[in-house]
Amino acid sequence: MDPIYERTRAVTVRPAHPGDAESIRAIRNHAIEHSTALWTQTPQSPTEGAAWLATHLERGSAFVADVDGEVAGFAVYGPWRELDGYRHTVEDSVYVREGRHGLGIGFALLASLITAARDAGHHVVIAGIEAENTSSIRLHERFGFHHVGTVPEVGTKFGRWLDLTIMRLPLT
Repeated sequence: MDPIYERTRAVTVRPAHPGDAESIRAIRNHAIEHSTALWTQTPQSPTEGAAWLATHLERGSAFVADVDGEVAGFAVYGPWRELDGYRHTVEDSVYVREGRHGLGIGFALLASLITAARDAGHHVVIAGIEAENTSSIRLHERFGFHHVGTVPEVGTKFGRWLDLTIMRLPLT
């Protein structure tokens, strides 16, 4: 894929591979431990992280942003719901390594993810975003995602209730 420049360094988005599992797990675990982006407080073990990534690798839905040989972020899409009637709808997840936010890495990842989902024949991408995560909401808006609703107090983390903003992007 074409590199996008993060200030002065090239950001190359590429398909993830099994060797990226530990870097991705580190980014996920940081989000689990320090943010409300992932609604769990249980970090992934190396075995769990590798299994989670393997599921996405099997469907070709995992990408990493590489900056100077380092995984600076990752993005995946997966089924929005497990029932057959939802088979053409996927949900995205985009995460950027701590200290790399605001540099265009999330933009590059989401652009690649949307292209891949469209090329795979999916009809809609859903984003479920913690309602106070305005930077993620703005990122999705830049790609044409529309706010379709906010569900109040459907999750909890760090001793408080969380609202879920649902956004939608039609691909066809």
